[in-house]
Order: sequence, then C-alpha cells, then structure tokens
Amino acid sequence: MIIKRYIFNISKIILILFFVSCEDNDYATDFNSTKELKTETIFIQQNVSGVLEQRPVIIQTELNINTNKLYPIVFGLHGNGGTNTGFLNRLKRFTDNGEFVGIYPQGIQRSWNLGSEASRADDVQFINLIIEELKNYQNLDMNKVYVIGNSNGSGMANKLGVETNHFKAIAPIVSQLMESMPLKPTTQPLSVFQVNGALDPIIPISGGPGPGTHIFLDALESAKLWANKFNCFEPQIRMIGEDTVYEFKNCDDGKEVRYLRIENGEHNVLNSPFLINEIWNFFQRF
Repeated sequence: MIIKRYIFNISKIILILFFVSCEDNDYATDFNSTKELKTETIFIQQNVSGVLEQRPVIIQTELNINTNKLYPIVFGLHGNGGTNTGFLNRLKRFTDNGEFVGIYPQGIQRSWNLGSEASRADDVQFINLIIEELKNYQNLDMNKVYVIGNSNGSGMANKLGVETNHFKAIAPIVSQLMESMPLKPTTQPLSVFQVNGALDPIIPISGGPGPGTHIFLDALESAKLWANKFNCFEPQIRMIGEDTVYEFKNCDDGKEVRYLRIENGEHNVLNSPFLINEIWNFFQRF
C-alpha cells in the first residue's frame, strides 16, 4: 500500500513537472519569436473588398541597432498619388542617427481612404494591424509612437488622431479637419502640430471644397477644435519671420496643439528640412 502511494505521488510530481516544462517552453517560444529590428519591407495581410491584399510597409532604422535602447516610432503617410518610399530620404538623417525608427505604409491605389479616394480599404484597421505587428519587434518603444501625414496622408493622420489612441502626437501637414471628420466623444487627448500653406492651391487654408468631395474647415478653426476638445488655454501667438505660430498649451494630460501658418507656403511645405526638424522637436516633448 505504501509502495502504491509512493508510486502515485511520484507520478503526480512527474505530471506537474511536465506541465510546468511545457509552460516554460511556450513562454520561451513566445519570447524568442520577437523579431530583430532592421531596415526591411514587411507585408501586412488585409481583407480589402473581399480580396486578401499583401500591403507593404517599410521599416527604416539605423545601420547598427543599439540593443540597449528602445527607439521611438514615427509613421510617415504619403499623399494621394504618392508612395511610401517618399519618406525614406525625408527622414533618413534621423533614422540613420538612431533618433527614431521610421514606419512607412503604402496606401491602396496610392491613396488613403477618407471617403472619396480610389482606395476602399479600411485604413484605420490597416494601421491597427501594423501596430500589432510592431509589438513583435525588439527595441521599439510602443509608448512613443507618432505620425506625420502629408496631404491625403495628413487627412489620414487626423483620422487616426480622432479614432485611435496609438499616437502621442500627430503632425497633419497641409490638411486640416474636414466636415466629414468631426472629433468624437471617444477622441483621446494627444498633441497636434498642424501646418498649412497660405498659398496652397489644392487644400484651401480658409476652408471649403477640396480634392474629391471633401469640405475642409478653416485651418485655424480646425486647430481651435482640437484645442477646445482637450481644454487647452487660449493661444500664444508668435511670429517666425512672416509666418504665424499659434500655440495652445496646458491641455489635458499635458498635451499641446500648435498651428503653423506659412504665408508663402503652397502644397509642398513638407519638403523643407526646417519643418521636419520642428516636427521632430515637437514630438520629442510628448
């Protein structure tokens, strides 16, 4: 009887060790499945109108990854008719210096779906899928995620700011909020650096009809909407040469809304190295 009980107890110990071993191995597999961070193009699968699309996303890093560092993440969203390669040179000096990792998705038919574009993709879902994939990579700081959008990509940046909580700050360049994109009760506080060119022939700075069927708000009123949503103070106004900066500070959760009106700017203001520097300096504060 004692022998049987002894054998039974030994069997229980073996079973417990077996299951613990399995759990440890599962954990080890999950841990080891994290991906090495490097410059590459990955593909995100998404169902778009019943078709499984393999959508490319460029990851741009410094050459030698510092394995003791968590890198901030900056998404770059191209304009209508553009491609994700357009951000490679724009942000290269920052990624080469290891200041952040660039993430450049490609829009379907070279556009982001804001309602009247060629793309019929759910691009908010697409960005959500990219964020989930990035969580599998080593050395990324998922608490410091930002987005720069240009033109149609700027509208997408606004949409992401309205509908998601992934981003600490966004920089919508040459596109303000639209009538079809109101702020929501669920919109969470984030910092916004909006830039518009006063001479923009495509998206009117004073609001009105623009590309497609979109009706744009006045650019300053757009910035004020963000500021009012986050309970910011009245703006401090300063000049940079002929250009005007409106800074709405002391917003909820320590956020800030900044609006830069470039007097002689047209639709290509993002080509300015000065502006890219200003955007990154703004992002780093949040």
